[in-house]
Amino acid sequence: MKFGVLLTSQPNPDEEPFPHHKTHERVTEQVLLIDQLGFDVVWIAEHHFNNQYGIMPDCYPYITYLAALAKRVRFGTGVVVLSAYNPVRAVENAAFTDVLSGGRLDLALGSGYRQYEFEGLGEDFDNRRDRQEEALDILLELFHTGRIEHKGKFYNVRIQPPHQLFPKPVQQPHPPLYMGINTDQSAAYAGRHGFGMMLTTLPTIDELKAKGEFYRRELERAPARFRKNPALGTTTATRWVYVAESDARARAESEPGLMRQLGHFAGGLHPTGKKVEADDFNYDRLRGQTILHGSPASVIAMIEELRDRAGLDSVLLHYPPYYGRERTLDMLRLFAAEVIPHFRGPERAKKKLSAAE
Repeated sequence: MKFGVLLTSQPNPDEEPFPHHKTHERVTEQVLLIDQLGFDVVWIAEHHFNNQYGIMPDCYPYITYLAALAKRVRFGTGVVVLSAYNPVRAVENAAFTDVLSGGRLDLALGSGYRQYEFEGLGEDFDNRRDRQEEALDILLELFHTGRIEHKGKFYNVRIQPPHQLFPKPVQQPHPPLYMGINTDQSAAYAGRHGFGMMLTTLPTIDELKAKGEFYRRELERAPARFRKNPALGTTTATRWVYVAESDARARAESEPGLMRQLGHFAGGLHPTGKKVEADDFNYDRLRGQTILHGSPASVIAMIEELRDRAGLDSVLLHYPPYYGRERTLDMLRLFAAEVIPHFRGPERAKKKLSAAE
């Protein structure tokens, strides 16, 4: 079982007033601790134009900056909104980031779900999934061959001898590729093209299980060419996580901040595409499903259920910015000390934790 952390660079306006420059200082501090504690990967989320969720217009330069500071942990784009991005530039930037990070990039791609982001970038929102599929075909061809002759509905691209794509990534034929999965259309494409699967915060265990089974059936159709992806068959999901010495303390310390965070989605659209209702954010109903909050023993049991029932092999921790600096860092330390060793053996986790003390 692998563990990562998904960071959105979301401001806490109570401590990081406009224009929120201190937000990036806080997130960078967390990344350095995550690296020391032995987590497997840090995912950096791309979001635009909204200081109530995330301020990260481009994952690539921030990952390159972080990789020079944090020498061990892997970094992932969580996700690059490919339907609002030039696919050739996406490949070039991913390859260069992989070189500069010493081969530590994971590349996750998605179609996006916030209409105002597309409007701000001057891109069509309604055809984003079709545009993404065409862009993905370009991306895969360039990673595998370095050249392309493509005339499609949305893109016309020509890179032919003597020209080819540069730089070449350290990881061959490409960094591990994942797709953000919200629909059967994206799950089917991901499976047939050998992508790893990344799921969002709100699907229940039963919904995760169903989506994983569908994805794995489609994966059987992936040709040999796409089976070289290091992320082939990987299933990961993001969960709201908070661990404390007891269930009661975890709830007392986390519930106000989490409900404040989830209120941001109320009345709007979740990445799954469904309209979010206020009752979707009932703490007791969500606990154990999408909220993994509690004592180390309770959180371990919840993750075991995700692994055994939903077939997950990776969990991404996610949390709002409202817990405060020290409380968040302490939570990460406790998770690394008490939860991670249960899933990977105490010696490896103990070694990483000692390096962080």
